[in-house]
Amino acid sequence: MTNAADVKLSVATPVVTMTAGAGRWERDGSIEDLARIAESADRLGYHHLTCSEHVALPVAEVKRRGARYWDPLATFGYLAARTQRIRFATNVLVLAYHHPLEIAKRYGTLDKVSGGRVILGVGVGTLREEFDLIGAPFDDRGPRAEDALKALRAALSKSEPEYHGALYSFGGFVVDPCAVQERVPIWVGGRTLRSLRRAAAFGDGWCPFNVAPAQAQEWLQRVDLPKGFEVVLPPARRLDPINEPGRTQDSIHQTADLGATIVSSSFAHSSVEEYLDNLQALAELHPAMGEQ
Repeated sequence: MTNAADVKLSVATPVVTMTAGAGRWERDGSIEDLARIAESADRLGYHHLTCSEHVALPVAEVKRRGARYWDPLATFGYLAARTQRIRFATNVLVLAYHHPLEIAKRYGTLDKVSGGRVILGVGVGTLREEFDLIGAPFDDRGPRAEDALKALRAALSKSEPEYHGALYSFGGFVVDPCAVQERVPIWVGGRTLRSLRRAAAFGDGWCPFNVAPAQAQEWLQRVDLPKGFEVVLPPARRLDPINEPGRTQDSIHQTADLGATIVSSSFAHSSVEEYLDNLQALAELHPAMGEQ
C-alpha cells in the first residue's frame, strides 16, 4: 500500500487518442494545445505524459478502441523541446511490432533529446488484424515479448549492445545515440495477471488498462514486487478537482490504497482551457506535486 501523500500524479494525455470519453474539442486539438498542456503539467510537477501506439486499426474496432493514435515518438520529440522535467511514457509500444534494437535506437535518441526523460511502456498486443497487416508474428507474441524485454534491458543505454536469446540475438553492432539514462524504466501494460507477473519479472513497473480496481488490488497482493516498482492505476472515476475537491482527494487516496504509486489523472473537460484549469486545481490539492 502506498502512502497517499507520496503517490505521484500523471497525465492521461488528451488529443492523442480519440476514445468514447474524449472531449469534443479534442477532435480538432492541435500540437500547440498539447504543448500548452505539457508545459503546464511540467511546471506543476506531474510525473509523466502518455501516448499510445497503433499503426492502423480495422474499421470494425474503431468504436471499441478509438480511431486516433498519434505516433508517440514524433509527439514526444516535439513536447520534449517545450518542457524541462516531465517524463514521457509510451503506453504502450507493442513489442512484436519492432526489433529490440529499433526501439533502443529510436527511443534512445528520444532519451538523449529529452535529457533522460523516457519511460518505455510496452505490451504484448492483442489486435491480430494489425499484426497480420504489418507482418508481425502473433501466435508466439507472449514468449517473443519476454525475449524482447530481456533484449531491451541488455541494449538500452549501451552503444555496443550484445544479447543472445531464444528469438533475438545481436552483437557486433553500434547503436549511436543510445539512451542517456543508466537504466531506462520499462513498464509492462496489459489487462491480465500474466502481464503483472511479466512486469515484475522483466520490468520496472506495471501500467494496466481496463482492469477493475478490485481486480488490480487482488492481483497486486498475489505477486512479489521488486523494490521501487511502479504501479500506474487510474481512479475508479474521473477526477473533478474544481467542483469536488474532497471527493477527488478521496479518489486519489483510494487508488493509492489499491497499490498505485502513480495515479493517472483524467477529467471531464469541454476545452483546452478547462483542462488546464483542472490540472492546476488537482496540483493544488496534492501536497507532493512540487517534489515530483
